[in-house]
Amino acid sequence: MSPNEPTISPDSVSSKSREPCATSPLASSPDPPGDQVRGTVAPNHRVEVADLTEPSEHARDPIPRDATNDYTAEHAERRRAFLVEHTGARLEHVGRHSSDPATLAGNIENFIGVAQVPLGIAGPLRINGEHARGDFYVPLATTEGTLVASYNRGMRVLSECGGVTTTVVDDSMQRAPAFVLPDALRSREFGDWVDANLDQIRSVAEATTRAGRLTHVSQHAVGPIRFLRCNYTTGDAAGQNMTGKATLAACEWIRANYPGELEYILSGNVDTDKKHSGINTLLTRGKRVVAEATLDRRVLAELLGVDTRTMFRWRQVANVGALLSGAANNGAHGANGIAALFIATGQDAANVAESHAGITYTQLLDDGDYYWSVTIPSLIVATYGGGTGLATQRECLEMLGCYGAGKVAKFAEIVAAVVLAGDISLSAAVLHGDWVSSHDALGRNRP
Repeated sequence: MSPNEPTISPDSVSSKSREPCATSPLASSPDPPGDQVRGTVAPNHRVEVADLTEPSEHARDPIPRDATNDYTAEHAERRRAFLVEHTGARLEHVGRHSSDPATLAGNIENFIGVAQVPLGIAGPLRINGEHARGDFYVPLATTEGTLVASYNRGMRVLSECGGVTTTVVDDSMQRAPAFVLPDALRSREFGDWVDANLDQIRSVAEATTRAGRLTHVSQHAVGPIRFLRCNYTTGDAAGQNMTGKATLAACEWIRANYPGELEYILSGNVDTDKKHSGINTLLTRGKRVVAEATLDRRVLAELLGVDTRTMFRWRQVANVGALLSGAANNGAHGANGIAALFIATGQDAANVAESHAGITYTQLLDDGDYYWSVTIPSLIVATYGGGTGLATQRECLEMLGCYGAGKVAKFAEIVAAVVLAGDISLSAAVLHGDWVSSHDALGRNRP
């Protein structure tokens, strides 16, 4: 639970016997968090939401904060001085940055400065996608030596083999409330009622958002519980908050109009925010995107020192290892490229938890060339809103031609292409025997 979120008492879960609560902090919130399991507050039982960034009377030394205008250089300096006094840490570099504190409301609280991550560039990467077409120079923010060099090498291989083909094959963001009925029979009947009233539910949900569209609702039954996995498209936003607000409105309409007894909670954890899940791999969360290429056997031998037959043989071993270990990805290291690109471009870094899942599929072709595809089933990205508008993050998105409206599918294709490049390079390094030596050469930075 984040510092600004209220604690919901057990009797605050919404039930049919209570009237809709117009004064609920969730109902009135313009942007409810998308990653909390929460219900609606009953009338006459309103939960007072404390601003936990405000000094508490019980705190012995509260963090300095101005309730009227906290986003100034002066207040950031006050907090740094406070920390120097209380911790002894020197914060010379934290306070040196180009960010205007006035632009950070909605992105950070108790602002003191910037944690600066080194930014490198890899490429060019040739992409032949539906939305991303051309040669791209890719910004990667990381502290891991060899990472940019490795991705750069994989991009060269792909480009010399004609480029990587990319396709967004599905698009769906979820909020998944759980409704509890008296028994399994009435839970099934409730599910039938939801199907019969889906048009009205959709209308209520979509009235809360300009960009969100409720495409379908899948149902999952456990005992008397009915999980409704509400699936949306969300435009150029990642959409967790958008879908939370829309689904809350839909749930309140259901509670007010369903003729039987029920209670619900806004997220029953079937949406699996900020964590990997099998249901996301199977059914999609965010963008489902494929990057694929046919690698010329001569290019692999010349640039990477590996032959395709050996690569295909060891791919089978890696598949078995991934199955044995229960890994979320049978590829090499998709999370590395995704995290570095996410940090550079202002994505929610915690979404790497879902986005790193992947499925690698390869074929050794009759002529000795090598088909390689990566499917990312739950890639959560945005080109508008959140951290994408911050100064350096926006510049990195602009470097890719991906800032603003109508660019999210293009960005998703670029991310998938980057993942494929990194997997090619690392897999070859392991086979050729220069994985450890390259880290020794480029990845050792000891104080």
